[in-house]
Amino acid sequence: PEGDGWFIVNARDIAWETIPGSGTWCGFASPDDKGLEIGIGVHVVQPGEASAMYHAEDAQEGFFVLEGECLLIVEGEERRLKQWDYFHCPNGTEHITVGAGDGPCAILMLGSRKPGRAIRYPVNELAARYGASVAQETDSAREAYAGQPEPEPARAPWPS
Repeated sequence: PEGDGWFIVNARDIAWETIPGSGTWCGFASPDDKGLEIGIGVHVVQPGEASAMYHAEDAQEGFFVLEGECLLIVEGEERRLKQWDYFHCPNGTEHITVGAGDGPCAILMLGSRKPGRAIRYPVNELAARYGASVAQETDSAREAYAGQPEPEPARAPWPS
């Protein structure tokens, strides 16, 4: 996508990225699009892979399972999500998704993209079981992901 107007894009044709152990993802807009009010993309996680670190944002998010299964850790509770389940995540809700089941899980993720939005990474024992919790609470993404490799280009793992 280029410019400020409307666009059509196919998930097979856009750039995907990966970090080993954190799944593979794509976003449906250019990374430098500062005027975007809604962020939307697909994140594919394998069983045991966490999509990110356990966190809470000051913006709404939504998660729709397109294929497979995942665990949702939300407010310290574990819930299983399967194909066609939708999780509405109000602002301030602590959460993370972790791949589960026998194969990949594709999750459509969307959220508000407010300028200057805040994100908090709390410590959570349940999320830590999946490698998805910080050791010390922080409001800094740089601190939360310190030591992780940079994302690498990847082939689209979904749709097959």
